[in-house]
Amino acid sequence: VQLQASGGGLVQNGGSLKLSCVASGRTFSTYAMGWSRQAPGKEREFVAHVDWSGSLASYADNVKGRFSISRDNPKNTVYLQMNSLKPEDTAVYYCAARNALRASTDLLDYDYWGQGTKVTVSS
Repeated sequence: VQLQASGGGLVQNGGSLKLSCVASGRTFSTYAMGWSRQAPGKEREFVAHVDWSGSLASYADNVKGRFSISRDNPKNTVYLQMNSLKPEDTAVYYCAARNALRASTDLLDYDYWGQGTKVTVSS
């Protein structure tokens, strides 16, 4: 599986962005998907994940209520809608695929990673 993330950019404090991640292959619907991020000088952290069907999602506490993960299986795409962005959301965002129906908050459980898309939130 190859993953291509896009949609990052520069946005003002309080603004919104929608990230997309397109996966190659015909088995996208059998993978759980997740988003993580890595800020400069910090470790990569879990942001959100969704199961194979899109019906079960989970979020990190620091994005809950502001971010929303979704997927479109026929389009092999997972999204991350980010609202009310804050400067501390500035990071490179990565999508990842887990060869399992259920997702995980443990980044080590993911099998494939995209190249990342940079999000910068100005204050």
